[in-house]
Amino acid sequence: MRSIIVGTAGHIDHGKTTLVRALTGVDADRLPEEKRRGITIDLGFAELDLGDVRVGFVDVPGHERFVKNMLAGAHGLDLVALVIAADEGVMPQTREHFDICRLLGVRAGLVVLTKSDAVDEELLELVRLEASELVAGSFLEAAPVVAASARTGQGLEELKGALRASALAAPERSGDAVARLPVDRSFTMRGFGAVATGTLVAGEIKEGEELELLPAGTRVRVRGLQVHGASVREARAGQRTAVNLGGVETAGVERGMWLAPVGRLRPTQILDARVQLLADAPRPLRTRQRVRVHHGTAEALARVAVLEESGEVAPGSTGLVQLRLESAVVALPGDRFILRTYSPQQTFAGGVVLDAHAPKHRGRERASAREKLAALEGADPGARLAFFVESAGERGLRREDAAARTGWRDDVLAAALAEAGRRGSVFEAEGVLVANEVLRRLQGAAVEEVEAHHRREPLARGLARETLRERVFKHAAPEVFRAALRRGEEGGALVAERELVRAAGHSLDLSPADAALRERLEAIYRDAALEAPTLEDAFARAGQAGARREHLRKLLQLLLDAGALVRVKEDLLFHRDALERLASALRDYAARTPERLIDVAAFKELSGVSRKYAIPLLEYFDRERVTRRAGDKRLIL
Repeated sequence: MRSIIVGTAGHIDHGKTTLVRALTGVDADRLPEEKRRGITIDLGFAELDLGDVRVGFVDVPGHERFVKNMLAGAHGLDLVALVIAADEGVMPQTREHFDICRLLGVRAGLVVLTKSDAVDEELLELVRLEASELVAGSFLEAAPVVAASARTGQGLEELKGALRASALAAPERSGDAVARLPVDRSFTMRGFGAVATGTLVAGEIKEGEELELLPAGTRVRVRGLQVHGASVREARAGQRTAVNLGGVETAGVERGMWLAPVGRLRPTQILDARVQLLADAPRPLRTRQRVRVHHGTAEALARVAVLEESGEVAPGSTGLVQLRLESAVVALPGDRFILRTYSPQQTFAGGVVLDAHAPKHRGRERASAREKLAALEGADPGARLAFFVESAGERGLRREDAAARTGWRDDVLAAALAEAGRRGSVFEAEGVLVANEVLRRLQGAAVEEVEAHHRREPLARGLARETLRERVFKHAAPEVFRAALRRGEEGGALVAERELVRAAGHSLDLSPADAALRERLEAIYRDAALEAPTLEDAFARAGQAGARREHLRKLLQLLLDAGALVRVKEDLLFHRDALERLASALRDYAARTPERLIDVAAFKELSGVSRKYAIPLLEYFDRERVTRRAGDKRLIL
């Protein structure tokens, strides 16, 4: 059975609620004040079973003072029933409600002429003509127009048939997104606790699963589900759903919140969008203008930044804008919204979200943003994902961030990533998505930096990895840094070692004088054995007491890089041969000692060194796993 959501729209006292009651037997006016005043103030709900179609009605208030409440119910409609009273014809709220439905992208519906028993056939025909003029050129131009009377029952069966036919012909909802339910009502049910209701606009919700209440970020558990008043195990997109929530009090659930899978969606306060202004909008939309944004069941104040070159969007035209909201919403690309003036409140525009987590566009950036957003409109999933990855720049976009930015299910995201990869626009680096162009640029910059270092420091074996990362990859994710180095190695440009990065063609060609000095320094340390000289002493013995210390240290570093010398502690260096002989002596000592233990005094005696050298040497052997500390002794391994 197909489930669809039908919203009523029309002027106050045109019989929307009465019509719903006549069709379903349910009085959608539930508030005492509604009963007392005889008008609809807030949203009302009812269900109608048409055999192979289950209709969920959202009955909205028609009074201009309650358009805010009407907007909360207009989101997520499959069909609209535009209600026009035959004894009054098209009125101001008829036009505003119709405009709202058009701006929200409602694609199907029908026109209902209520109170048909109150007028003669001639006047009824005039109202038909007036309704046809109103909907001309719109999604309702070819829609059924049904005259009906809730009082006499005339036309109700014809209306049900038209509803069924329209419902079966209505476009299917996309199955690409994760579950999202905008909360339009919350209350406490005795014995059950907090209940939230709304139209499930995407995905499925199952009994027992954990959800997140956004933008608050509260984790809740689905204790129970009802669809059309019946308990179910699972609710699907397009169904009016009541969710019994565990883990939250009713006071913590408000209209405007969203229910979604844990960790999949994130609140935002900056939206890039294309807006459409009504032809009768009071004035152009300009930068810095304060507006009311109605998205889902939420309302938020926002400042506008117009991205168009003219700096404004004129009445009757479309344009790209950035909305900077004063409070968070939970939006995704493709979501529709309504803009109303700040004061007095009047509907003047609507739009569609292009990027729900956009960076701020300032000054000259707006031209570039305009070009990219224009290309984004109508893009397929692979191109859309590439846009979001490119906009993340050097930071890249982690998979979970991409999922939050698109709202796609895992399989849809994987397919989009595969397509973007085939096109060569996106590369995945250990779970971080980065634009291939960004990765190529970073790789080229890394090669340039390493080669420049070799020119500055010809005696250095390479550039420290962390230094390279700080200079070139300061804003990049660690995964992107490693991927760029791997690409450099695969391309034969770089060699990445544990601590250094060098150009693949770099070689240490020492002058004869430097080569001889390096050999003298190595000989000094080899001859010193375990009585290692200080650096100053080594330089003096090499006849370099007055030489540049930095140059001599680089020669020593070459010996360290080659493994001839070993740094035991800071400037305490030993020749590797001496350390290997001492390690061998330790193992011989262990073979003669059942416990294989040695203390500091025995080690001093074995090595012939003072405590000044003994402690650093023992700590070195601990690091090298030759020994292991055991209380105040060492176990020789």
